[in-house]
Order: sequence, then C-alpha cells, then structure tokens
Amino acid sequence: MDYLEPSRLWFLFGVIALAAIYLAVQQRRHQYAVRFTNVALLDAVVPKRPGWRRHVTALAFLAAIAATVVAFARPTHDVKVPREKATVVLAIDTSLSMDATDVSPSRIDAAKSAAVQFLDAVPGTINVGLVSFDGAARVAVEPTTDRSKVRKAIDRLQLHQGTAIGEAIFASLDAIGSVKAQTDSVDETVPARIVLMSDGETTVGRANDDAVTAANTAQVPVSTIAFGTDHGEIVIPGPDGGPVSVPVNKSALNDIADSTGGSFFSAASEAQLAKVYADIGSSIGFTLEPREITMWFVGAALVAMMVTASLSLAWTNRLL
Repeated sequence: MDYLEPSRLWFLFGVIALAAIYLAVQQRRHQYAVRFTNVALLDAVVPKRPGWRRHVTALAFLAAIAATVVAFARPTHDVKVPREKATVVLAIDTSLSMDATDVSPSRIDAAKSAAVQFLDAVPGTINVGLVSFDGAARVAVEPTTDRSKVRKAIDRLQLHQGTAIGEAIFASLDAIGSVKAQTDSVDETVPARIVLMSDGETTVGRANDDAVTAANTAQVPVSTIAFGTDHGEIVIPGPDGGPVSVPVNKSALNDIADSTGGSFFSAASEAQLAKVYADIGSSIGFTLEPREITMWFVGAALVAMMVTASLSLAWTNRLL
C-alpha cells in the first residue's frame, strides 16, 4: 500500500500521544485506588465501575481516529488492469528433438497444449503471433487478436531437422515490426515481447548473439523457456539409427533472456510449462495501476466510531 499524501501520516503521532495519555491517566487512577483504603466507601461512591469495558471503548475510539488519519493520507494499492494493446510472438521449437517422450505424451504435444492455454490467459486485446523454427524459422501467423488463427496454426505444427534459434528471434522481430508499422499514432509506444520455447541449441542459421543485438536494438525483450529434461531421447529410424540423447540446453536460453531483459524459465512437464505461460501472460497482458482506497478507511473509521458510541451508551449510559 502506498499514499498520495504520505506526509499526513505524521498525524498518527497524535494518536500515539492520545494512547500514551490514556495509559498515564489509567495508571493514576490505579494509584489513587490503592491509596484509597476504604474500599466499602469507594463502592458506595462509585457503585458501578466499567472496569475492562472502558478500555474496549477507548481502543475503538483510537482505532477510529487512526483510520481517519490513514484516510486523510489518501492510501492507494496496485490493481491489475488488462493492457489495451501489446504484441506477443510465441516462437516454438519444432526440431526433431521435440518428439522426445520424457514429457508426456511428447514434448511437442505438451508444448502445443500449453501454448493454447497461453492464448486464453492473455486479454483479447493483445496481438499474438506465432513463429515455428527448426532448420529455418517461419512466421506461421502474423500478430493478431484472432485467437482461432493462432490455435489452428499451433495444431498444424510439424517437426523438421535442425534448430535455428537466432533465426526464430529475427523472424519474430519482423512480425513485431509489421504490427508497429501499422500503428496509427507515431507517438504511441506499443509494448512487445518474444516468448521463445526450445529444448536445444542453435545448430543452423544466424548466431544467437546476432539475434540478441537485433532484439536490443528493437527494444524487444526475449523471454525464453527451456522445455524438457536432461534424459530425453528420440529414436532415429533406419539401419544406422537408434536412440539419441536430446538433453535440454538451459545455459544458451538463459543467456538470451539475460542479454535482452527478458525472463528465463525452465519446465520439465506440461503442467510446469502451462504455469510458465500463465505467469508470462499475466506479466505481459496486465499492468499494475494505483487505485485510491481512501473510502475503505473512511468506512472503517465510521464503523469504529459507531462501535465506540454503542459500547459507551450500553455500558456507561453516556455517548462518550
């Protein structure tokens, strides 16, 4: 919680001072009662003493004042608000290693399922594009708010040989650039991000470092997801084929995220991947904006005042 007028919180020292004065008065009352040894006469003079109940009334009164002071300082708290505009390009690895079954039912099938869930996690006003990459990178869907196009393209993804992570970033930047070129207002800055999911390392195409330089020039962060386990295998058909180990290369993907201002994630199951996509969707699709909550504390002060008055009337037959 933050405050629009934090200097007004100094009035809380007044509340603390009132509490201290109240405690001092109660101490003096106690000392007087000890000195007044004729208890029978004291009972006759003051037959009904409120005892602990007067402290409850005092606490409620102090709480009312404290809540009023906090309201006077105009408190705020952050609220998640859907972005009106943003562009996200999903870059999904379609190399042969994505056929590994260390993630059930397979890496590629789990990736498809999680990517579709991601589409449901971001607001409908966000443009989402799709890039698939293996030995080459292809823009499967230009960034659009039409989720059905992206879903169909995800479902049609096919595996091929090679892994061109650098080319995937370049293709994603081209897709983002096409959206920026269509922006009506030149003064409007539409946030964009690339979300790249892979299980391997670059084997063909332009180097990752070149792609990182291009992403930084375009001021587009690249968030990366290392998907799979260190025990993945695929089977190469043919007489010279057989099982081939396809462990995940996390370090290369981590470097890309760190160098572009993105975030790095690691997922070893479909559930983990779905959670990663949900977290990314929340950070991209929503922004935190302050909302003033003064009325909450005004209401709390009113309730505390009403409690104070009710208890005072019930226990002492006086309003205060």
